[in-house]
Amino acid sequence: MNPDAKLRIGMIGLGLMGTAMTERLLEHGYQVDVWNRTPAKSDPLIARGARWSSNPLADCDRVIISLYSSDIVESVVESMLAELANTQTRHSLSGTIIVDTTTGVPAESLALSKRLGDLGVSYLDAPISGSSEQTRRGEATVMVGGGREAFERCADLWAILGAKVYHVGVNGSASKMKLVSNLVLGLNRAALAEALVFAQGIGIDPAAALDVLSGSMAYSRVMDVKGQKMLNEDFAVQARLSQHLKDVRLILDNGVQLPLSEVHCRLLEQAEAMGWGELDNSAIIKAIQACQP
Repeated sequence: MNPDAKLRIGMIGLGLMGTAMTERLLEHGYQVDVWNRTPAKSDPLIARGARWSSNPLADCDRVIISLYSSDIVESVVESMLAELANTQTRHSLSGTIIVDTTTGVPAESLALSKRLGDLGVSYLDAPISGSSEQTRRGEATVMVGGGREAFERCADLWAILGAKVYHVGVNGSASKMKLVSNLVLGLNRAALAEALVFAQGIGIDPAAALDVLSGSMAYSRVMDVKGQKMLNEDFAVQARLSQHLKDVRLILDNGVQLPLSEVHCRLLEQAEAMGWGELDNSAIIKAIQACQP
């Protein structure tokens, strides 16, 4: 067993990604203390060896956060810090590392890193590029922003959380890079969906079109991950459509004119309005189909 596996790892947030990361850590022999706003979601993980913690910041050496947005991260962290401040036993957070995998607002990631730094906590923004299934298989890519020393102290974790890991700079840098990555991924999904609808509309079997596209210069990995889901109308969730809409709105909220992303945002909003927001993001094809006469 990796000696670092003896260190207690906290996991805050047990959505699709948080659950996938916890499963990976448990499989590699780590002691994982879990927390979620809905405690019942922890039950399957506890059955597999995880432990419930009412405050992972108090209990763990390193804490991974996987929540919906930056404001939720701040709210949860501040609540746990306040709880520690109110305890009679003084608890030092010095040396604790927080790894925040949330796709959030870069400026808010930077602000939180400064707030935690004053308490002796090292904060790394480390969003993950990949679906929950890719993360569960160890195939995702991790982008990390923050201090080099804290980054290197988590070397054992990076090897578990992703197949590729990039330290991209200071705090906030990884949050920015994740938005760049999600812009391309989202447009690739939309382009693939539109191509399959187009193929069918002009009398080409969409399955045959996907096969040709996958072997051509038009290829992208999105075809491997989402192509069959689109063809089979299998919208079982790997990553929710509404969550990607949240990310596209963050992308557009940076003062850069992005005409393709603006169209993409409208398509996603249409899909959400039609009740498809909780489906897998491959359901973007349904929004494009709905545009057909």
